[in-house]
Amino acid sequence: MKAEPARQWRLLDLAELDTRLDQIAHRLRSSDEQRAVDAATQRRQALDTELVLARTAVSDVQREITRAEDEVQMVRDRMTRNQGRLDSGQGTAKDLQALQHELESLRRRQGTLEDLELEVMERAEEHQATLDRLEARAATLQQELDEATAARDELVRTLEAEREQVTGRREGVAAGVGDDLLGLYTKVRDQVGGVGAAALRQRRCEGCHMELNNVDLGRIRAAAEDEVLRCEECRRILVRTAESGL
Repeated sequence: MKAEPARQWRLLDLAELDTRLDQIAHRLRSSDEQRAVDAATQRRQALDTELVLARTAVSDVQREITRAEDEVQMVRDRMTRNQGRLDSGQGTAKDLQALQHELESLRRRQGTLEDLELEVMERAEEHQATLDRLEARAATLQQELDEATAARDELVRTLEAEREQVTGRREGVAAGVGDDLLGLYTKVRDQVGGVGAAALRQRRCEGCHMELNNVDLGRIRAAAEDEVLRCEECRRILVRTAESGL
C-alpha cells in the first residue's frame, strides 16, 4: 500500500487517541471507584440477609408474647369468674370446694405462664437489641454505599465527557488519514489489539518495543517514503519519523 508520509504520521495521532480511549474504557470497567461500590454493595447485601433473619426473629417472638399474654389473661379471667362465684356462695358445698381447688390450680398455672411470659419478653429484648444494632450498621453501610456511588458516578461523568471530546478529535484525525489507510489501520488494530500503528524511534518499534535487526532496517531504508511498512514482530503499521535513526 502507498500513502503519503503526512497521512502515515496522522496514524500516530490516531493511535494516541485510541490509546486514550482504551484507557478510558478500562477505567470505566475496573476503576477503584467501581470496586468500592461493588464492595459496599456486597457488604450491604450480606447485612440485608442478617436483617431479614433478625426481623423474622423479632416478629416471631412478638407472636409468642401475644400468645403468652392471651393465655395468662384467659387464666385470670377464669380466676375472676370462679372467685366471683365463690364469693357469692352460690352452689353446693361440694361445688364451692371444687371451685376453691380449681382456683389454687389456676394460681399455679398463672405463675407458670407468667414465668414463661417473662422468659419470652427477655428473649424479645435480646432480639430487638440485635435488630437495632444491625439497623444502625445498615444505616452506616448505606451511607458508605451512597458516598461510593456518588464518587463512581462523578468519575463516570468525567470520563464520559473526556471520551466524547477524544472521540470528536479522533473523527477529525481519521478524516485526514484516508479510507484506504484507515481501513488497514482498523484491521491491524482488530488483529493485534491496542493500536494499529506505531512509530519507529531509534531503531525500535514503539508498538512491541523490539529493536529492529539490520536486515529489517535495510529494507526500511530502501523503501519509498510513501510505502506503508509493517513491523515484522507485531505486524503493526510502522511509521517512520525524524527520530527513527535510519
